[in-house]
Amino acid sequence: MERYGDHRIRRARRALLALTAAGGLLLTACSGGGAARTADGKARGGGPDAVREDAGGRLSTFALDVDTASYAYARRTLAEGRRPDPRTVRPEEFVNSFRQDYRRPDGNGFTVTVDGARTGEPDWSLVRVGLATRPAAPDAHRPPAALTFVIDISGSMGEPGRLDLAQHALTTLTDRLRDDDSVALVTFSEDAETVLPMTRLGGHRGTVRDAIDSLEAENSTNLGAGVEEGYATAVEGARKGATNRVVLVSDALANTGETSADAILRRIDDARREHGITLFGVGVGSTYGDSLMERLADRGDGHTVYVSDPGEADKVFAGQLPRNIELTARDAKAQVAFDPHTVTDFRLIGYDDRKVADEDFRDDRVDGGEVGPGHTVTALYAVHTRHGARGHLATATVRWLDPETRDPHEASGALETGALAGSVWRASPRFQVTAVAAYFADALRTGSSDRPALPGAPSLTGLARRAAGLAVTTEDTDVRGLADAIRQAGGTEPVE
Repeated sequence: MERYGDHRIRRARRALLALTAAGGLLLTACSGGGAARTADGKARGGGPDAVREDAGGRLSTFALDVDTASYAYARRTLAEGRRPDPRTVRPEEFVNSFRQDYRRPDGNGFTVTVDGARTGEPDWSLVRVGLATRPAAPDAHRPPAALTFVIDISGSMGEPGRLDLAQHALTTLTDRLRDDDSVALVTFSEDAETVLPMTRLGGHRGTVRDAIDSLEAENSTNLGAGVEEGYATAVEGARKGATNRVVLVSDALANTGETSADAILRRIDDARREHGITLFGVGVGSTYGDSLMERLADRGDGHTVYVSDPGEADKVFAGQLPRNIELTARDAKAQVAFDPHTVTDFRLIGYDDRKVADEDFRDDRVDGGEVGPGHTVTALYAVHTRHGARGHLATATVRWLDPETRDPHEASGALETGALAGSVWRASPRFQVTAVAAYFADALRTGSSDRPALPGAPSLTGLARRAAGLAVTTEDTDVRGLADAIRQAGGTEPVE
């Protein structure tokens, strides 16, 4: 079932009290896991993430995440005949790499879709929480952009598919931006340098292209200096009424200066918070510092992608980035309340680094995720229901701040047990794609820990067969790529 709403704090609290009275949901539950942080950087919540969450706690709370780098990097690794390191596999980034069919809101904010399907294991279901923002406005209608490109020109970037790919991508983006947009160019190797201060593109595209073409790889990787110089340049060139963003392109193999994400972020914290400058991380290279880039983006109010060839670079820089420069929501968080009358336990698949203490859901000092127009965010749960239980199963609520006014808003959606599809493989095609992506990610990282496999998980061979069929049904080349990746990990023959 799907509902869309836009509520202020007072109305949200009244609705929450009504829900508590009607459904018996106790909203003073235990922490959702990993530590979140307040605006002053102090940790809140904490403790190791649980593999399975007790539904006696009833709540699951996490910051929204639109990253996709983990899946793209896994695909490249598999194409080269290697399994990805399980530590780099983040299921939410696999799931969020695929198009969804959620209804979109008419204005700013989110729609909330909650659906599900039963697995082959008794009383276990997969429940999908889908959030969607409005479609991106035509390019002419968005605010102007002030983008600071921070480019890694260290020695490792000299390998094919790194600096050359970055130059191709930046030239493509420069050609797609408007005349009233501005760009700056910062490079880093052993030291950092502002090659081009913030420059309006109108009448200066040739200057920008020349600066990009002049880049050459050299020396070691002082990523910390590059990020710090990039933010300083972004602050100096910040434009009121524009979307100010740092675009970091690197293999993230930091080996000089500050090499930890927390230390780097502390040095640019004031610029990030006071000026609202967000980070867009682009990973490149067959050897890639996934963990560092992911943490920089998560804590830097941004997100990451990974590109391995010119086609993917064009998709990101010519398609996604120009359309999604504008922000729709800041510090967005989701909370799912499971009904103890129908649910005995549940497990959030992924979001291990994005969990938020349940009591911090409405604490707007606690960081959430930044989401732009045209995005969807999907969270998948494995849910165990009481045998024969009927009625309300879960309610999902998303909370976010308006990017301009910082006013809070909420929207909710709910699911009844009767709305569960009888089988994952009889649910909608897009639900099935979500399930395949989650099962695949889980298979790549299961066995590296005591994490149990997801209920109803097929073998890789069976999963590849499902993906191949869905590629035909959806006529989606991305799903075809998923089928190929599963086959490379141990599945069947290539999709014809």
